[in-house]
Amino acid sequence: ETVFEGDVGAARVTSKSSRPEEDGKHHKEALQQCLMSYSNHSSPLSFILTGIPGLEDAQFWIAFPFCTMYFMAVLGNITVLLAIWMDPSLHLPMFYFLSMLAAIDLVLITSTMPKLLSIFWFHSHEIDFEGCVAQMFFIHSFSIAESGVLLTMAFDRYLAICKPLHYSAILTGPTTAKLGLAAVGRGTAIIIPLSSMVASLSYCGSHVIDHSYCEHMSMVKLACGDTRPNCIYGITVATIVVGSDSILIAVSYRLILREVLGLSSREARLKSFCTCGSHIAVILLFYIPGLFSFYTDRWGQSIPAHLRILVADLYLLVPPMLNPLIYGMRTKQIRELVLSLLRQKGIPSRS
Repeated sequence: ETVFEGDVGAARVTSKSSRPEEDGKHHKEALQQCLMSYSNHSSPLSFILTGIPGLEDAQFWIAFPFCTMYFMAVLGNITVLLAIWMDPSLHLPMFYFLSMLAAIDLVLITSTMPKLLSIFWFHSHEIDFEGCVAQMFFIHSFSIAESGVLLTMAFDRYLAICKPLHYSAILTGPTTAKLGLAAVGRGTAIIIPLSSMVASLSYCGSHVIDHSYCEHMSMVKLACGDTRPNCIYGITVATIVVGSDSILIAVSYRLILREVLGLSSREARLKSFCTCGSHIAVILLFYIPGLFSFYTDRWGQSIPAHLRILVADLYLLVPPMLNPLIYGMRTKQIRELVLSLLRQKGIPSRS
């Protein structure tokens, strides 16, 4: 059986069964007891993350593909960073932006996936209040930073294709560094006030978060008192950041496609279309699930909770897994460097 123990400062789920089916069967009961245990305490010493509501019995098995994608994302992004660092010919603005994207993706997935997998496999639902606020900060600030880096990468491609003669003069080393710092600084500056607002709220009801990780609105829903400033600030920031970045990215790729259509070579046009198409697909995979999670968490009560949480989990996992493949392995220099390293590690062929 599964035993739940709860008090004011701690809650623990311990499993006495070796079979995941039996663990999953009593999962809802354990969480329900957790809800009762926490409902009467006013000090948010810790929160309880439920995982994916409605899919408690399947979470043990869902963790396997999640872990595989997490491993692929970590391996792919580290490979991209090492390839760019090791090859001096890749020390160019385009690859600097790619390395920024890889670093941001590593922060995003490592701030969420280890805890998520521990929930799914070991029923480690508890997270302390400070850890929850910190996780929320990293998720939201680096999501905004990634949006900014995607914008700078679109600007880089626009200059390279539409203004090749001015490319090196505009995107100098200091300019590239400033753009990267601006992307990260913007995310940090926007989310610090939000984190402070969340930390200052009073939590006098349930401390059970119906989510796999600590997200802004999931925490605000547990607060008592006036939470309108949090809601207004969150909606305003999301609308302005995503709206402005996505519009500028769309304009950049529209100008790029217009330039590509003017190429005389059919092969060059096809290659450019494939490259731009894959980039646009990854950008859409970043924005669409993020917007879906953001708005349905506020106004999508008719959408099943397990679907909303599953999309939110994949939003933080799929783009970091695909970015190294689309931006990295499709880049000739990085692909050739990785293949050469694999050949050096491989067994020599027989003569």
